Amino acid sequence: MLETLYRGLTHLAGPAVRRLLDRRAARGKEDPARRAERLGEPTLPRPAGRLVWLHAASVGESLAILPLVERLLAADAGAHALVTTGTVTSAALMAKRLPRRAVHQYVPVDLPGACRQFLDHWQPDLVLWVESEFWPNLLGEVRRRRLPCALVNARLSETSFRGWRRFPGAARRLLSGFRLALAQTDAEAARLRALGIADVRAVGNLKYSAEPLPADAGALASLREAVGGRPVWVFASSHAGEEEIAAEAHARLAGALPDLLTVLVPRHPERGPEIAARLAGRGLAVARRAAQQSITPRTQVYVADTLGELGLFFRLAPVAAVGGSFVGIGGHNPIEPALLGSAVLYGPCMTNFAAIADELEAEGGALRVADAAALAREVGRLLADGPARSARTAAAAAVAERNRRAVDRVLAALAPLLDEAGFTRTAA
Repeated sequence: MLETLYRGLTHLAGPAVRRLLDRRAARGKEDPARRAERLGEPTLPRPAGRLVWLHAASVGESLAILPLVERLLAADAGAHALVTTGTVTSAALMAKRLPRRAVHQYVPVDLPGACRQFLDHWQPDLVLWVESEFWPNLLGEVRRRRLPCALVNARLSETSFRGWRRFPGAARRLLSGFRLALAQTDAEAARLRALGIADVRAVGNLKYSAEPLPADAGALASLREAVGGRPVWVFASSHAGEEEIAAEAHARLAGALPDLLTVLVPRHPERGPEIAARLAGRGLAVARRAAQQSITPRTQVYVADTLGELGLFFRLAPVAAVGGSFVGIGGHNPIEPALLGSAVLYGPCMTNFAAIADELEAEGGALRVADAAALAREVGRLLADGPARSARTAAAAAVAERNRRAVDRVLAALAPLLDEAGFTRTAA
């Protein structure tokens, strides 16, 4: 009943959705040159042969599946991959990071016609949906075409689960197209099972299987030369409201560390000019990377408002605070700095990575801090105490290494669907 109602309403929503896309494009949230993709109109031809379609909502999800994409294509020389996401930032990252024989397109908006046109063109042999972004029309079209479909790296919070439990029939219908769900944790597996997916297994988090973030060696050498022997820390993937927390932490540390350099990497680089202006208004000497402003001895905050360079700054800074965790976003991946030897701190809200955060904290590989004062205290302690910093990074690396086989477990669980879809499975 709810699915029918939703489908009927979205049949009528085309003009409103197009206006919404135009407004988003005006704010830099959509790529005007690729607007057709959002309406289900392809801008690339379908490659010949077997095609696996992986849908990942945004940056974190798309980065998490890169090891899976690489392994699938390495095992089958005749196969191709289509990766869809919904954000401009993730599209730019995929353009840099996808392997050969993999292409990116924007996911179509959830209008019935757009979904049909998208699937008519791409005709995937296998569908892998990532984490928990469920679009009823698109998943319904996959189900009606009887395409082999699995939910991978599945994540479902307790809050979302309670919401779905209010509409059990709709939830069961929506999720019925998934022949298999591979959850990150046992708790999430239990929730998905309760919503009606019959075959659910907890296999771990693919984010553990990702390779360390890349960095340009020349750029890193230049940054190290500019920084010299100054103490430096990075606040990574910051959201609105967190730059002020980082600035307050810097101010608290500046008395004891007058030559401290704080590196701010905004999650959305287009916010760089606004962030720099606000920090300069607080009396801080700010330089912006996107504006090609150099780090000088008087620079106090370096706003790294570029895309895909986090690997540089995790290598540069011995201490990293993970953003999205102080303002209720749910945090970002703490494994990324851990793999590059940067001691990990984050704020009180790590719901997006709850299991990873719990394991890191239990092993002494990360520390949760409450506010700017606690952040400043711990950054100062870690910058001053090399052995404590080394112990933190070693513990985090051990946790990451222990969990790196998640991609192997995902591939093993997907074996029957890969066989059904005609994919070759050989050693990578």
